[in-house]
Amino acid sequence: MAKSKKTALQETDGVSISEITGFNSIENLKNKRSKTLKTDALISGILNQDITALSRAITLVESKNHKHLEKANTIIKACLPHANKSFRIGITGVPGVGKSTFIETFGKHLTNLGKRVAVLAIDPSSTITGGSILGDKTRMEALVKDKNAYIRPSASGDSLGGVARKTRETITLCEAAGFDVIIIETVGVGQSETTVHSMVDFFLLLKLARAGDELQGIKRGIIEMADTIAINKADGDNLKAAKLAKTEFTRALHLYPKKTSNWLPKVTLCSAIENKGINSIWDIISDYFEITTSNNYFNTKRNEQNKFWLIQTIEEHLKSEFFNEPKIQTELKKQLKLIETNKTTPFTAADYLLNLKR
Repeated sequence: MAKSKKTALQETDGVSISEITGFNSIENLKNKRSKTLKTDALISGILNQDITALSRAITLVESKNHKHLEKANTIIKACLPHANKSFRIGITGVPGVGKSTFIETFGKHLTNLGKRVAVLAIDPSSTITGGSILGDKTRMEALVKDKNAYIRPSASGDSLGGVARKTRETITLCEAAGFDVIIIETVGVGQSETTVHSMVDFFLLLKLARAGDELQGIKRGIIEMADTIAINKADGDNLKAAKLAKTEFTRALHLYPKKTSNWLPKVTLCSAIENKGINSIWDIISDYFEITTSNNYFNTKRNEQNKFWLIQTIEEHLKSEFFNEPKIQTELKKQLKLIETNKTTPFTAADYLLNLKR
């Protein structure tokens, strides 16, 4: 009786496919190859300035799916050597100050100068429904149509200060995609400024004249972070009041200690709707870049930011790991009920839950 031919895998006595290949089945091997190819395609697309690939990669970064997170980390790691070549600008201001209009006018000014601009606009999420409007693309119609601009609205979610959970990683992807200027718009509710300041090179504070906040509304922390204050809507009947506000803010800035960057914060006027003073703001930013690069503060600040991001990432991971533990989720519900009935205190409950993880 003729012996049947055997494959190489069948000839390997006592060794399974999973032991040889590292996969439980040929189908798993095919799936792994497919995922790798898709990830490689996204990386290649980003480096070739493909906006579709960039958007898909950012979606993976923002996803809470564990499999998506693995792919996102692979993409970020591959893009990292091609990042850190842009200038990052944070823009903040109270709702109604005209942030979206300003960013569109400012962005168009930069693209006219030959710059590629990415705008990461953080939309506030409802604390009740969790929903976001994500309307920046509709508010920036001219910039959306500009081939040298990219606008990515993201919901702030429940992250600290309303800043989108993965904005930092998104910056890396945008830089790898060749954008010269990254603009990050804050929620503008007084909570996100510190977090945004930790990821940008230049912090621009937009203010309004005749809003009753020329001096009493100055928050020390925000003013100390600001590299420039721009009085927006300085046009028409507002012009006189805007000039007065500029004088008052300039005087107030002299009360603050000198910045370690040796940069003296400026106060300027602008009208985004009339496209006035926008070029002056870019000139100020260019001066800041020249001064801080010459005294090495620019690189020092970037290094400090990277350290901050490291600590933040660890804290976020530990927090997520803690609350996703099934035992913690069960016991947390019990402790919350005990607190409601005054049978324990929040501090005692916290100690109990933390000890469960030890």
